Amino acid sequence: MSPAAENLVLEHLRAIRATVDRLADDMLEVKGRLGLIEMQYASVSNRLDRMDERVSRIEKRLGLIEA
Repeated sequence: MSPAAENLVLEHLRAIRATVDRLADDMLEVKGRLGLIEMQYASVSNRLDRMDERVSRIEKRLGLIEA
């Protein structure tokens, strides 16, 4: 392979490596954000479950549903 062709291949490989590195960094950020969303969803879900239990107790006390 000629030196010019080798330099061209190396240049493309370096560009590919840089792109892969950027994608890896982006994936770390996305995973971090997804983890935060999962924690927030769990918190909201837990709060909704507690509210559902409270509403059920209120309905029972008011005789709106059978105990």
